[in-house]
Amino acid sequence: MQFLEALRLRSKLFFLFLLISFGLVVVGVMGAFNIEAMKKNIDSVYFGSLVPVTELNEILQTYHNGLANSIYASRESQMSPSELSSKIQNSIFKINNLWDSYEHHFKRDDEQQYVEYTGHEIEVVNDYFRRLSTAAMNGSDMSRVSLNTLEHKITHVHNVIQKLISYEVKIAQYERRKFLDTYNMSMAQLGFILFSILIGVMLISYYVFRSIQKDQSRLEITTSRLKKANKKLENASYTDSLTSLNNRRYFNIVYDRELKRAKREKSYITFMMLDIDFFKQYNDTYGHIEGDFALKSVAKVLTDTLKRPTDFVFRLGGEEFGVLLTHTDESSSAKLARDICTAVKAREIKHENSKVCEYVTISIGVVCCIADEALNEEILISRSDEMLYEAKKNGRDGYVITSNISECQTQATEEATA
Repeated sequence: MQFLEALRLRSKLFFLFLLISFGLVVVGVMGAFNIEAMKKNIDSVYFGSLVPVTELNEILQTYHNGLANSIYASRESQMSPSELSSKIQNSIFKINNLWDSYEHHFKRDDEQQYVEYTGHEIEVVNDYFRRLSTAAMNGSDMSRVSLNTLEHKITHVHNVIQKLISYEVKIAQYERRKFLDTYNMSMAQLGFILFSILIGVMLISYYVFRSIQKDQSRLEITTSRLKKANKKLENASYTDSLTSLNNRRYFNIVYDRELKRAKREKSYITFMMLDIDFFKQYNDTYGHIEGDFALKSVAKVLTDTLKRPTDFVFRLGGEEFGVLLTHTDESSSAKLARDICTAVKAREIKHENSKVCEYVTISIGVVCCIADEALNEEILISRSDEMLYEAKKNGRDGYVITSNISECQTQATEEATA
């Protein structure tokens, strides 16, 4: 019976999924068609009108600045005949290239005749300037060039091209209105389709979810209870009951995971092994209740100091703690170790039988390196243990850090003491 109920529930959800999927496909297809239509309109606006207007304006500027001004400069003896001839030829070459580019753009039938007329007038004016170029090269006196003829030619071709520019601007305005109309219509269609799909989904969803509401409520209640139970079991399994830090079991999981991640990324990984100095004597002097308080205090320092999501703190057993850091270089790791030592001592927990200080202190062994495939899984732990031994041998209440991860024991690269 439960199997049949589950099967019916899956069928209803699958039907709802198909409906939503179909609606999304329809929206996607319609959106694609409308966007493509808008793209064509944009192309028409920019490449059908904007670019041609720019090219025509460049032609006008070339006539005025490149040709007419050169003739004026030559009449005033400010330009040699050879320079004038070169300037005219370059300007005509530029005009022809711009006009060829303009002619290759899309042209409507109603403007083709005037485009051909404009091309003819441009060629006539260009012939006039070619004759002036030839005359200049032949040594003719350019001061005898008729200014009236020059101004007439320039004014005529200016008016002809300006009329073409005005036409292109009007076409651009027309295309813009057409584009806005298409855009508004597309948005209206898209809105209608989305609204229709939304209404359909709401109606079907109401029926579907009404029929499965009871089953879903029962499942949610059961799931919630299971989650709470699993959470309690997980916390109990991975958390140290005294300090609320992660325990050795969770350390084994996180250590393996983060080491593999660091190897993949070839990034820094740091492991610290911490030990409360002369903790046995502390317990013998003050009792286990005070010893538990000291452990909690050290745990509080660690959690207050190491707050990043990539900082992991563990109680490994007894008075021994572990810290795993990722993406933390050697200098930053050393600073954190130093801060931890300072913060523990700053809590001023009395320890009369300590041979180091009147307060509780800790010693730390630190290993920091860039992980690669050659990094042995046990080397960080063993090397940090060696560094912890070095820190104790150096007087405790401090840390020793190394980046040397060779399996043989090496001299520490940095030491810090009280």
